[in-house]
Amino acid sequence: MSTINGLPAHVLLVHLVVVLVPLTALALVVGAIWPQAARRMGLVLPLLALVTLGSVPLATEAGEWLEEHVTTSALIRRHTELGDGLLPWVVGLFVLAAVVWWTTRRTPAEGSAPRSATIVRVAALVLSVVVAAGAVVDVYRIGDSGAKAAWTGGFSKSATDSGDGDD
Repeated sequence: MSTINGLPAHVLLVHLVVVLVPLTALALVVGAIWPQAARRMGLVLPLLALVTLGSVPLATEAGEWLEEHVTTSALIRRHTELGDGLLPWVVGLFVLAAVVWWTTRRTPAEGSAPRSATIVRVAALVLSVVVAAGAVVDVYRIGDSGAKAAWTGGFSKSATDSGDGDD
């Protein structure tokens, strides 16, 4: 993927990732903590995680194209390295979303769940919190490094005359 409407596709597609990863992480943690919420979300939780999972390779592929069309720098290399690490976190979000969906839809009424189901729910809760936090922190770090790569040295700290004659 190269451009969309004349702009590099990466700068547009990353917005999907920036919105969907935290949204999926939040939905996952809420569903893992509160099984009734997971039941109410139904298939929306794993489908949201699947769409999120699909958005990451799209943004990455577009970013690889963009990387070949800009002057390389240490900031761009750092952003690329960080970006390559997001996919495992998002795979984790998807797998855990499927597990939370599956276990909550099959969980018997409160108080009658077998011990093994309780262990699975607790493990899913702990893993969901860890993976959700890791994914959100990783998206923040990637976005911060991308902004630095794009904007370092590219703007003036003081206002400049735009030259449009509207003074």
